[in-house]
Amino acid sequence: MKKDRDAYGAELLAQYQALGVALSEIVERKDGFIAASPWPRRYFSDYPDWSRRERQAVRLVKGRVLDVGCGAGRFTLLLQKRGHQVTAIDNSPGAIKVSKARGVKKALVRSIDEIGKFPAKSFDTAIMMGNNFGLFGSFQKARRLLKGFVCIIADDGQIIAECVDPYQTKEPSHLAYQRYNRSRGRMSGQLRLRIRHGRTIGPWFDYLLVSRKELNEIVSGTGWLVDRIIPEKGPGYTVVLKKRP
Repeated sequence: MKKDRDAYGAELLAQYQALGVALSEIVERKDGFIAASPWPRRYFSDYPDWSRRERQAVRLVKGRVLDVGCGAGRFTLLLQKRGHQVTAIDNSPGAIKVSKARGVKKALVRSIDEIGKFPAKSFDTAIMMGNNFGLFGSFQKARRLLKGFVCIIADDGQIIAECVDPYQTKEPSHLAYQRYNRSRGRMSGQLRLRIRHGRTIGPWFDYLLVSRKELNEIVSGTGWLVDRIIPEKGPGYTVVLKKRP
C-alpha cells in the first residue's frame, strides 16, 4: 500500500503517539454509510482488557505463529512473551512501523494475498484476530487462500480466526446493503470499505462477514475443517480450523 493512502497506518501512528487519548476509526462503506468506532484504542489494549473470547483463543495457540493483519501487534507481543516464534504481517506500512516500535521482533509489510511467499509448513498456527476472517474478502478468494494456507501450515496445524455474523442486526441501512449485495451476486456480508484518517483516504477493499453456515460452506473442500467455535453474546465468534486428515 502506498504511504500516502495508508489511512489505517496513519490512524495507528496517531493513536500510538497519543495513547492517553481515545481516537476514532472512520470507516466508509461503498453505499455512503460512514461509521466512527473506538477501535484505535482497542488495538493497543493489554490482555486483561481483552474479551473472554480473545483470551480463550490465544490460549489455544501453539508453536510457530503467523499473525495475519497484526495491526499494532497486541497479539504478537503477548505470544512473544509466552515464548512463541511469531511472524507478524500487515499490508499497512504504518501498522508495521508501530508494531516494530512496540517491540514486535519480526514484522513484514505483506498482505494476506502474499502468504504463498512463505516456505511450506512454516507455521503451526495462523491467527486472524480482530475479526480478521474478514480479510478473506469474498467467497471465492477465501476458498483460494484457505487452500494456500494448507501449504504453509504444518500438518497438525491450525487457523484461529475471528468472524462476525452479518445477519445479527436490525439496522435498516445494513439490511438494505445486504439486499443490494445479494442482488449483485455477492455474499450478504461482503462489504466494500475504506478507512479515512484526517485527509488521508485509504483504497477500497472487500471485507467479509459470514454466518456459521456460510463459514462451513466456504471451508468445505479447502483442506480444512471446523474443529471448534468459541461463541460470545452478539454477532462475533471465533473459529478454530484444523487440517483434514
